[in-house]
Formats: sequence, structure tokens, C-alpha cells
Amino acid sequence: QVQLVESGGGLGEPGGSLTLSCQGSGKTYPFYTIGWFRHTAGKDREGVASINTSDESTYYGDSVKGRFSISRDAANHMVYLQMNGVKPEDTGVYYCATTIMYGGLQLSVYDTWGQGTQVTVSS
Repeated sequence: QVQLVESGGGLGEPGGSLTLSCQGSGKTYPFYTIGWFRHTAGKDREGVASINTSDESTYYGDSVKGRFSISRDAANHMVYLQMNGVKPEDTGVYYCATTIMYGGLQLSVYDTWGQGTQVTVSS
């Protein structure tokens, strides 16, 4: 099975940048989709960004389009979330997740999750 560990969370200034990392280890499968999700105050867990390993297609949640970017280092099983122009409403716990399916930001298809990393953007 795959294990996921997120890192890079912390305190960011409004308008600044943060980079989150997701390190995968253990057994992997072809055609994984890796996604970033977050749980912010007052909202259910929502999709932030995803990348499909088969064709490198990416998807972004409406609230982060134009600001966040997902990328990966396939050889090292690393996935990154570059967060630019962060806002206070981006504050929350960010999770990395994987699925063997070809997916976007649908929560139901993700079956392996990391522990989450806290991101705080000051007002």
C-alpha cells in the first residue's frame, strides 16, 4: 500500500507563497491520480488540485485557479502544491490523497490519505 506524508505547511503572509510537498512511499500502481484537498473553517473538505500520472492532466478548484499549481517528480514519488497569492481564506488543513482511478477532484474515488499539514495565512 501507499503511504503519504505532507510537509511544507506553516504561516504565510497574505499575497505570499507557500509550497507543500507530498512524499509517497510503498507500493505504487500505474495511472494513479494524486490530489490535494483542504478542510477550511466553515466548509466541508474540498478539492484543491489534482494531477493524473498517466497523462499529466491537472484540475483545480475554482477558488484556487490562477493561484495554485500542482506538479510532480515521478521518479521520487513527490507531488507539490505551489501556492501563490495566498489569502486568509486559504487557511486550513491540506491533505494529499491518491487513487488508482483516473480522477479529478472527486472525494469518493480517493482511498489513500496523508495526515494533513496546517496552512495558516495571517490577516
